[in-house]
Amino acid sequence: MTGAAPSSAGLRVRRVLTDAGLRQLVAFISRMSSRDLGELEGVSPGRAHQLVAGALVADASMRALRLQELEICPWALREGVILRRLDTLSGTLAILRTVVATASAHPL
Repeated sequence: MTGAAPSSAGLRVRRVLTDAGLRQLVAFISRMSSRDLGELEGVSPGRAHQLVAGALVADASMRALRLQELEICPWALREGVILRRLDTLSGTLAILRTVVATASAHPL
């Protein structure tokens, strides 16, 4: 709704939210009913009432952090936590492999 690439463009397309685009979005959605918000693409009727509040929090956060744009991730927070954990584990596994290889090459 703020000019980012459509979901049909795929997950790997860069999507950016600008402060100006967000302010326009807030002005637009704040005048809509929850029922109308629930009919927007990507907004479930059960969570439509949260859309304006979420946009206002994003706007306040961007202002407080003096950000003019944000890169939008196609995944939710829980997927990010899982990916971060996997990165940590893969780093740990690489260290363990090195330790085991070194120990095997130099037995006591």
